[in-house]
Amino acid sequence: MQLEIIKINDKAKKPKPTDESTLGFGKYFSDHFFDMKYTADKGWHDARIEPYRQLIIDPAALVFHYAQEIFEGLKAYRGKDNGVYLFRAKDNFKRLNRSAQRLCMPEVDVDFVHDTLKKLILLDQDWLPKSRGTSIYIRPTMIATEASIGVRVSSEYLFYIIVGPAGNYYPEGFSPVKIFVSDKYTRAARGGLGEAKTGANYAASLYPAKIAKDKGFSQVLWLDAHDMKNVEEVGTMNIFFRFKDELVTSPLDGTILAGITRDSILRLTRDWGMNTVERKLGIDEIIDGLKTGRLIEVFGAGTAAVISPVGELFYKETSYKVGNGKVGELSQKLYDEILGMQYGEKKDPYEWVERIG
Repeated sequence: MQLEIIKINDKAKKPKPTDESTLGFGKYFSDHFFDMKYTADKGWHDARIEPYRQLIIDPAALVFHYAQEIFEGLKAYRGKDNGVYLFRAKDNFKRLNRSAQRLCMPEVDVDFVHDTLKKLILLDQDWLPKSRGTSIYIRPTMIATEASIGVRVSSEYLFYIIVGPAGNYYPEGFSPVKIFVSDKYTRAARGGLGEAKTGANYAASLYPAKIAKDKGFSQVLWLDAHDMKNVEEVGTMNIFFRFKDELVTSPLDGTILAGITRDSILRLTRDWGMNTVERKLGIDEIIDGLKTGRLIEVFGAGTAAVISPVGELFYKETSYKVGNGKVGELSQKLYDEILGMQYGEKKDPYEWVERIG
């Protein structure tokens, strides 16, 4: 498939944010984006990088009615020697294809979209901020575009990638966050869409997240839908619990996202000689661990925040401090190690990092 590149007129370029300390997350988008179309008879076609614009979609498009939609999230960094770096980008596109399978959507050619992404980032690299902790956030998205209101699989799709400068996901930055444990609402059930990165999962989380935010908490920790007993993941992250004798995270049993950062942590900590396990972990064991001091550290892990230390858990109207409420030793070590690799500053024995410019 040929890629067409249409560059924006200099006079039409958007103003860029000037203060990198106030970038926030997901507020700005660069001058260009990538899009391509799919039809059952032609497959993927009309691939182009073009000036950022609004999409024109039929009101009857199946994405609006039956939520046939998937997306990804990854970052590019301005790092060592003013280079531009990507972190495990192909793994994100492989995961996109797994989500596509679950929602009966066409897979993309991983090598093609990966190469196209690099061209897009380099074309708009003047949008890439330089401050430590900033990046260009990358959002690949696929939606069903066939105009029909019958409940069925679409025969037409649009795949696109938008990018834009981003700062810290949480206003707290790399500081401990407060987590609300939901014992009433659930995110996903076994056999559902929990392991796919699709908007439907996030839609289900919005109301409980609002309740948590209104109470002063940053995120919701979900329990399993069957027993409301075992922890699963946080709203935007996988989550890890460091006990004195092991580091624990929930297993991939179909209800949680197979996080790229999660996988990186599993690899790193095991190579560091830690007893890192994937097992079911009950909320009662967690509360008991906090009470007895056996549980010494909790942190979230995801592309947006990288590592997010947890300083407090709130469960059944009771607040439990995690450690001393400060950033834990392992949280700091993982944050420094992963960020160091992402910015091209630390040795990368796993070939996760790619310098593209």
